[in-house]
Amino acid sequence: MEQLWGLLQRAQQLSPRSSQTVYQRVEGPQKGHLEEEEEDGEETLAHFCPMELKGPEPLGSRPRQPNLIPWAAAGRRAAPYLVLTALLIFTGAFLLGYVAFRGSCQTCGDSVLVVSEDVNYEPDLDFHRGTLYWSDLQAMFLQFLGEGRLEDTIRQTSLRERVAGSAGMAALTQDIRAALSRQKLDHVWTDTHYVGLQFPDPAHPNTLHWVDEAGKVGEQLPLEDPDVYCPYSAIGNVTGELVYAHYGRPEDLQDLRARGVDPAGRLLLVRVGVISFAQKVTNAQDFGAQGVLIYPEPADFSQDPHKPSLSSQQAVYGHVHLGTGDPYTPGFPSFNQTQFPPVASSGLPSIPAQPITADIASRLLRKLKGPVAPQEWQGSLLGSPYHLGPGPGLRLAVNNHRTSTPINNIFGCIEGRSEPDHYVVIGAQRDAWGPGAAKSAVGTAILLELVRTFSSMVSNGFRPRRSLLFISWDGGDFGSVGSTEWLEGYLSVLHLKAVVYVSLDNAVLGDDKFHAKTSPLLTSLIESVLKQVDSPNHSGQTLYEQVVFTNPSWDAEVIRPLPMDSSAYSFTAFVGVPAVEFSFVEDDQAYPFLHTKEDTYENLHKVLQGRLPAVAQAVAQLAGQLLIRLSHDRLLPLDFGRYGDVVLRHIGNLNEFSGDLKARGLTLQWVYSARGDYIRAAEKLRQEIYSSEERDERLTRMYNVRIMRVEFYFLSQYVSPADSPFRHIFMGRGDHTLGALLDHLRLLRSNSSGTPGATSSAVFQESRFRRQLALLTWTLQGAANALSGDVWNIDNNF
Repeated sequence: MEQLWGLLQRAQQLSPRSSQTVYQRVEGPQKGHLEEEEEDGEETLAHFCPMELKGPEPLGSRPRQPNLIPWAAAGRRAAPYLVLTALLIFTGAFLLGYVAFRGSCQTCGDSVLVVSEDVNYEPDLDFHRGTLYWSDLQAMFLQFLGEGRLEDTIRQTSLRERVAGSAGMAALTQDIRAALSRQKLDHVWTDTHYVGLQFPDPAHPNTLHWVDEAGKVGEQLPLEDPDVYCPYSAIGNVTGELVYAHYGRPEDLQDLRARGVDPAGRLLLVRVGVISFAQKVTNAQDFGAQGVLIYPEPADFSQDPHKPSLSSQQAVYGHVHLGTGDPYTPGFPSFNQTQFPPVASSGLPSIPAQPITADIASRLLRKLKGPVAPQEWQGSLLGSPYHLGPGPGLRLAVNNHRTSTPINNIFGCIEGRSEPDHYVVIGAQRDAWGPGAAKSAVGTAILLELVRTFSSMVSNGFRPRRSLLFISWDGGDFGSVGSTEWLEGYLSVLHLKAVVYVSLDNAVLGDDKFHAKTSPLLTSLIESVLKQVDSPNHSGQTLYEQVVFTNPSWDAEVIRPLPMDSSAYSFTAFVGVPAVEFSFVEDDQAYPFLHTKEDTYENLHKVLQGRLPAVAQAVAQLAGQLLIRLSHDRLLPLDFGRYGDVVLRHIGNLNEFSGDLKARGLTLQWVYSARGDYIRAAEKLRQEIYSSEERDERLTRMYNVRIMRVEFYFLSQYVSPADSPFRHIFMGRGDHTLGALLDHLRLLRSNSSGTPGATSSAVFQESRFRRQLALLTWTLQGAANALSGDVWNIDNNF
C-alpha cells in the first residue's frame, strides 16, 4: 500500500492543475473529516487527481519525463483494476451479510431505533437508525418488566373498595388515570356509561323460609351474609319443594326427570362450578323450576390440609344474566344516560336465584328424601348419601333493586408508526364485589406493569408498528358491562380496527396448569410464545416444555373455548375480534375464594404457597411478548388457515347424521362445498403472501387487513345484532350457530316426545333445518369469499 500511495502522489505531481473539487483533511477537533472546497490548481499543494485511461502514445510525441514516469503510468493502469477488485469484494460481503441478516429475523424485520442503555434517553428519530430484532425486543421487554413491583400492586389494590359505582371505585379510577398519565403514552382518556345495575335492598333483605305441608310459612333459614346475592335475579316470592340438581346442567336436569324427580314447579339446589350461574338459572327456567339456590360444595375444592379452604359460612357471588353488558339497553351503548325504549335483554331470567352457604345447604340436604343421588353427584357435607328429593317446601323472597349507575373505563394508547389505525388491545377488570385479589387485583396490577414496561421501551427507541391500547374496565362483576358497552358504542369501527384482544382477568387462580381460552386464530402464536416463557414452578423448563411433558398434544392440554363470563367473549362472539384469556389454575380443582369475601391477597398467596409473584410475572411475560409480536411483526401472526381445521372437525359431527338426512331427501353438500372453498381460499392467500415482495408496504397492509378480519367473517350477516348479538357461527349463541344445528339434528334420533326435560315440543322441523343450514352455509361461504380478496379473484364452485 505504501508503494501504491507513492505512485499516486507522483502521478498527482505530474498532472495538470485544472480547477476542480477536492476533499481536504481537516486537523484539530474534526480530524478525519473531509472538507469540500473549490480551488484553482496554483493554490493547492496536495490533492487527489482522478485517473484517466489512455491508449499508448507515439514515441517522441511528449517531452522527456523523469525516470519515475513508467511507474506512474503503471499505477494509472493498475488503479481501475484495484478499484474494481475492491468493489467486487465489497459487493460480495454486502450480499452475504444481507442474506445472513435476512434469514435471522423473518417475522420482525422492521427497522426501529437502536436501544439506549440509558432508560431516560430518547434518541432523535433522524439520528442513528439500526435494526432491532425479536431477540432485542424480548431482552428489552424482560429487562424493564423485571424492574416492576407486581406483588405490592396486587396487595394494595385488593385492600381498596372497588364495587362498581362506589366512592372507593371513583377514587381508584382517578388514581389509575393519573398513573397512566405519568407514563409515556400518546393518549389517556376515560369514557363514562350510565348502566342499570342491581343491588340488594338493605331495607328489604332477601329471605328463605321453611313452608309446611299446609303452605304456612315457618322458620326462617338465616342467610349468613345479606350482601351476597345474584345480580339480575328476577324479583319476587316463590314457593316449592326442594330438589337436588347437581350442577344444574341440562343433562343433570334430564337425569333427574329420568329418575322420576320432576324439576318443574320446584326449587332447585345446585352446586357452584362447571357452568356459570346464569346458565344454571336459565336451564332451571327451561325445565319449569320455580327458583334456584346455589351453594359451594366443599368436595369441589382442594382437600389439601396445607392449603386454605372456603369457610362453610361463606356464600359465592354471581350474576345471572345470560349475556354481557347492560341488560336494560341490549344492543345499544349506555352513553350520556340516553333513554331507549323500555326493552330488557332476553337473557334476563324470569325466576329468582339466591346464593347460600355450605352450612345452609347441609341443613337442606338432610331434609331430602326420594332416590339416592348418583355416585358422581355425592358430596362431603353429610355423613350419609345425598338424596335427590323432593324435600320439604321452601319460600324464597328476592328483593334486589335496580339502580342507574355511572361506570368508567380508562384508556391509554401508544400510537403505531406504520399502522396506527390498527389496535392491539389489552384489558383487565378493575372492579370487584369483595377484595377480589384473584378476580381483578392481579389483572389490574399486570396491566399497570405492562403500561410502565412498554412506556420505558418507547423511551428507549421502541415504536410499535400498530397501536397498543391498554384498558381498565369497570362493571366486570355484573357481566363484562364496561367492555360490552364500549364495544356496542364503537361497533361500526372496532371490527375494522381492532386486531386482537388480550384479557388479563382471572389470570392467576393457581399454578399447576396453564389454560388459554382463545380463538383458533391465536393458537399457533400462543404455542410460539409458550416456548419463550419460563415455567414459574418447573425450574429449567419453558411453559411449553412443562405442558408437553404431561401431554404431547399441547393444544389439547392448554386450549379452551372462550366462556361467556369472560370479557374476551364479547370481542370475538359479538364484534368478531380474535381474543384470548390466560389462566394459571390448580390441578383439577377450582380456586375456592373466587367471587367471595375471602378472595384476599393473603389467601391467594397461601393457595400458591408463596409463588404468586412468579406466576403473575409469567402471565405478564406471556401477555407482553404476545403484544410485541402482534404490534411489531410486519405480517400479522394470525393463523387464518386454522379455521379450516375447525370446520373440518365440526363437519365430522355433521357426517353422523348424513344417513338420516338422506332418508328425508336432505343433504349437507352445500356446507361441504363452502368448507372446501374456505380451505382453498386460505391456501391461496398463504401462497400469495409467500411469493410476494416482502418490503412492499401496500401489499403488506392489504394482506394484514384480510387476515385481521377473518374472525369478523364468521359473524353471521343474516341475523340482527340486536336480536342475536353473539352472531359468531362457532362461538356465538342462537339458531344460526353450528352448535344449534347439531342440537337440532340430534332430534332426528330422539323419540317423538322430543328431548327429555324440554317444556315445549322438541321435534325435528325440516323448515327450521333448511334455514339453519342456509345461515351456516352462506356465512361460511362469505368467509371464504372475503378471504379470497377482490371479487374478480373469487371462484365459487356452486
